[in-house]
Amino acid sequence: MLRLASMLYSFIGTTMAGILVIAALTAGYDTLVPIVIAAGVGAVLAMPVSYYVAQAITTNKG
Repeated sequence: MLRLASMLYSFIGTTMAGILVIAALTAGYDTLVPIVIAAGVGAVLAMPVSYYVAQAITTNKG
């Protein structure tokens, strides 16, 4: 399951980081530090999300 979670992380991590960067830019934070913080928070939050998605995929096989 860890292998599946790591593959899912490549998609989920970039998506969540991108969403938080867009949210930071929309909120008016257009300097480097808030954008990097938003991307980092998105990358860190994507770790448990990808694990739970992988768990849901493996337990619901049909």
